[in-house]
Amino acid sequence: MKHNVLAPSVGESITEVSILKWVKKNGQAVKSGDLLLEIESDKATVEIVAEFSGALTVLKPEGERVPIGDIIGMIDDAAQGTAGAEAPKAAAGPAPAAAAKPAAAPTQTSSSPQMGPAARKVLAESGLDSKQIQGTGKDGRITKGDVLGFNGQAAPAPQTAPSSAPRAATTPATPAALREGDRRVPMSNLRARIAERLVQAQHTAAILTTFNEADMGPIMELRAKHKDAFKNKHGVPLSFMSFFTRASTEALKMIPEVNASIDGRDIIYHDYCDIGIAVGSDRGLVVPVVRSAEKMGFVEIEKKISELALKARDGKLSIAEMSGGTFTISNGGTYGSLLSTPILNPPQSGILGMHKIQERPMAVQGKVEIRPMMYLALSYDHRIIDGKGAVTFLVTLKDYLEHPEKLGLEF
Repeated sequence: MKHNVLAPSVGESITEVSILKWVKKNGQAVKSGDLLLEIESDKATVEIVAEFSGALTVLKPEGERVPIGDIIGMIDDAAQGTAGAEAPKAAAGPAPAAAAKPAAAPTQTSSSPQMGPAARKVLAESGLDSKQIQGTGKDGRITKGDVLGFNGQAAPAPQTAPSSAPRAATTPATPAALREGDRRVPMSNLRARIAERLVQAQHTAAILTTFNEADMGPIMELRAKHKDAFKNKHGVPLSFMSFFTRASTEALKMIPEVNASIDGRDIIYHDYCDIGIAVGSDRGLVVPVVRSAEKMGFVEIEKKISELALKARDGKLSIAEMSGGTFTISNGGTYGSLLSTPILNPPQSGILGMHKIQERPMAVQGKVEIRPMMYLALSYDHRIIDGKGAVTFLVTLKDYLEHPEKLGLEF
């Protein structure tokens, strides 16, 4: 009997996913519980395991986007399968009976470039030869964008009767022409979602940024004195991020509107601090959440951040681990950023930007001293946070950072 492998539902608002990687290959023998493939949604990477044993047939290749519920493979429990790994083939499965086959679609042979249904349809309409087009997809796969962008020509539009009326201003723009040295690569679902949320934040919130600076000398001295003992005792390093997380939760308690969000004409105040920690990964920026951070000490925070950072690096973060969050911390200083204006993570109303620690001459009790300084940036939604609240938040944060003994470090 043949069992379908379906693109699973990975979130209430997610309608399609991308096939990131087939771990098992076409024709390979699999056992129930084996990892079959990894898929990517606009929020996370999800692993799919086999529910049956048998021979695997791959129906959808790596890199293809598929709707939730689509059949992406089959497992035949009556077949043995092979121990080897044959590369997945595009369009290996039969088309649904109800789907009409394009009359002019070119036939794909073993020597023809691989392409998806959308690319084949546009290719047929344009009359181009697939062998003339350089594919930019996975393993040279031709995408719809490659066909549209070939020699700067888009597929011919349907012929209509001439009209003297002016063209509408909303006419869709044709894809940019490509020249030698250009490569067209489709956005991943995750990158497209990041772009969508950043634009959404700019359009829906009144974003303003205020700045301050903190002398990081006291924290650096405390870390230098206790970091070895801390790691030996607790098994995790003592990082700057735990100091900022602890200090932020204390400041959020004092200025609760920075930890709030807008819902229609209402303000929702949160009596907990779910802190999003922005982490850079190979697939883009992800923001896993440390839940109820206000109840955690340094050890718990460090362990949780280490766990989430490892999952982010390996692409194993779940949707639940990246959902929610009431406030975000972004550490651009890791990459050498001296100053920035971070963008809000909707529906949150505040985000803190940490930056590079840099020695600068500072006036200390009437004398000039070289001190390790960090610029702090708070971007906030001015609709519910006034300037006074934003400035007070940063001043409070600065005080805790410059007097870290107030935060109660466990030794």
